[in-house]
Amino acid sequence: MNIEDYREYCLSLGADVEEKQPFTAFHYASGVLVFYVCGHMFSFFDCDNYGVITLKCQPERIEELKVEHSCIGRPFNMSPKYWIGIDAATAPDDLLRELTHNSYEIVKTKYKRK
Repeated sequence: MNIEDYREYCLSLGADVEEKQPFTAFHYASGVLVFYVCGHMFSFFDCDNYGVITLKCQPERIEELKVEHSCIGRPFNMSPKYWIGIDAATAPDDLLRELTHNSYEIVKTKYKRK
């Protein structure tokens, strides 16, 4: 899935999704685009190097996903206990959509505003 299609997919998950580039003050991370729900991030990637998309994931699923899918590995700059990295170039679109939706739901459920 290309970068624009992925961006559009993230924004389509709900009216509560926001996109920001919060790290512009840091040279190495100035191109990072982050998607938020309930004020908390659920997906991010570097627009200048669209290689790895970092997503929240249930800890009990992470090892199984890594074994089943070679496109899944370590997240960028996040705890590998709660986050996964997925290779945007080799990940099947349906898997990328499923794991992104899963990440969105994890964060939304945890931080749902009342």
